[in-house]
Amino acid sequence: MSSNNDKQLHIIFLPYMAPGHMMPMIEIARIFASQGGTRATIITTPANASRFQKTINRDNKPGHLITFLTVSLPTKEVGLPEGCENLVSAQTRETTFKLIRAIEMLQPKLETMLVESKPDCIVSDYLYPWTVDVAKGIGIPRLAFSGSCFFNQCICYSLEKYRPHDKIVSENEEFVVTDLPDNITITKSQLQDLVKGETSFNALFDRLKEAEKKSFGVLINSFYELERDYADYYRKVIGIKSWHIGPLSLFNRSLDDKLDRGDKSTVDAHNCLSWLDSKESNSVLYICFGSLTRFTKPQITEMASALQNSGCSFIWVLGKVMKCNDDESGSEQEAEEWWLPDGFEETALANGKGFIIKGWAPQVLILEHNAIGGFMTHCGWNSILEGVCAGVPLITWPVFAEQFYNEKLVTQVLKVGVPVGNMVWKAWATDESELVEKEKIEIAISKVMGGEEEAGNVRTKAKMLKELAYKAVEAEGSSNKDIKALLQEIKMHRQG
Repeated sequence: MSSNNDKQLHIIFLPYMAPGHMMPMIEIARIFASQGGTRATIITTPANASRFQKTINRDNKPGHLITFLTVSLPTKEVGLPEGCENLVSAQTRETTFKLIRAIEMLQPKLETMLVESKPDCIVSDYLYPWTVDVAKGIGIPRLAFSGSCFFNQCICYSLEKYRPHDKIVSENEEFVVTDLPDNITITKSQLQDLVKGETSFNALFDRLKEAEKKSFGVLINSFYELERDYADYYRKVIGIKSWHIGPLSLFNRSLDDKLDRGDKSTVDAHNCLSWLDSKESNSVLYICFGSLTRFTKPQITEMASALQNSGCSFIWVLGKVMKCNDDESGSEQEAEEWWLPDGFEETALANGKGFIIKGWAPQVLILEHNAIGGFMTHCGWNSILEGVCAGVPLITWPVFAEQFYNEKLVTQVLKVGVPVGNMVWKAWATDESELVEKEKIEIAISKVMGGEEEAGNVRTKAKMLKELAYKAVEAEGSSNKDIKALLQEIKMHRQG
């Protein structure tokens, strides 16, 4: 006789070891386990598991079956410092490459763990393309998790298929991305290097695309109402089966879940919220560029000057700056501690205009506060969604990865933000590039935080998207329906 445990779906999750990849995938595991009849196992390293253990313990209390299965990184073999198990801990290029190598070396162990766990389905980060062959070998579905949106996938497809940029001579000339639902314009300077020519990453991305095609389907942290035309394009034109299951951050309902999301905050959240309580509605600009972006001292100086000149109140989540060693090569980049121009922080604190956070911030809680009137962001997809869910207008400052594509969705399609004017994509956020001058930053701040008609229109659209986001995760919402439909398909696959 079969036990209830035998009838449960067992789904294994394999997130990549970076904050923007881990947070949403942990949330998918939690959501699936909350549906009933499903248990989730998350494979990661001990240090990464510890980041989320408190949240998982809370989920276990009402009977949600979620467990961690840990594996040790070969840190010594590649020369990594102890405890460096996540890209957010890799403060130099050299350390980043060592960590990526250590993760690659885990593949044989992970393959064994996946097979021995006997799951009904594997949910794998895009960056583990080999999992599609493991899943095929044991006859189960492999779902690829895309940490980005439908719009980004459609841009990538169009650029690869039609290559309109090949006809563009000037790096700064705008051109239209071919055959999309909207006229999306971009410059050659804003394209990823691997789009414009051969790089060391082209072979990897070819593998990722091939694995996507062989997968059972793709999970997208988005909701249908946000990018309806691009969800349809992805499914019907590109032909990839997919489910929109977001915004994942909205499934964190309790204060504790929001506080513990991603990592331990480096600031007392209650102090931060109390400071916000003292501010008027829509009067504070929140500034955060994610966990991996690094700016130079000259660029931070421009930001600080722009903030002072704007006169608006702000919360600035400061990233570490980069400097060159004085060694003979002069090429090694190392992280320096958080840095601001002399007297800036002291003045901001004294006049009550600024609140500085050095390290991880309780971003969802901050954005939800009614004093927040704008969000200056690097356009990482998680951050954009969190801004949308808070109904907050965006100031877009993309740097690398797919961030320039995400910016076009915000500014040209959704029209809930304004660009700060960064024009150059860089593979490494530590690379020197043209400064975004304080005048440009001030103009963008004024457009979002000012009282002009443009600011009002952007704010109204942002509030409308917030309402749609919340509806999507309700019982009869589009994302909730997709989650239930997906789990049913996995069950049918097991029975078939």
